[in-house]
Amino acid sequence: MLRGLTTVAYQAADLDAARAWYTEVLGIEPYFTRTEYVEFRVGDYEHEFGILDSKYLPDLSADSTSGDQTAGAPGGAIVYWHVDDARAAYDRLIELGASPHQPPRDFGENFVGAAVIDPFGNVLGIMTNPHYLEVLDRR
Repeated sequence: MLRGLTTVAYQAADLDAARAWYTEVLGIEPYFTRTEYVEFRVGDYEHEFGILDSKYLPDLSADSTSGDQTAGAPGGAIVYWHVDDARAAYDRLIELGASPHQPPRDFGENFVGAAVIDPFGNVLGIMTNPHYLEVLDRR
């Protein structure tokens, strides 16, 4: 059923600021730009990384069945992007204005992961992942 990462989409209330920040983080310009959305192709497999202007999202600030107020809190799954050095990448993201979410930690067998909250409220996971490199070497 799940065959691989296709597109990761974040959201931002200030799309222009998010575009500029991620252009700096990634070192490339988006390849696709619309009024409400920008998208980058990143990494060895050119995975799609998009940012949607949050004004196009439905209002999910209150769950109609439970009354749960969740607006503004990071949540959901953490998507980890492979990086060559998770600790150095974490430090760079913090220097660029991200907030700590999960400091770098060793998951064992040379898997090191961390996560930050970008300036727009999204969780950005990074991981040094030996398996990723093994797959890349086989290609």
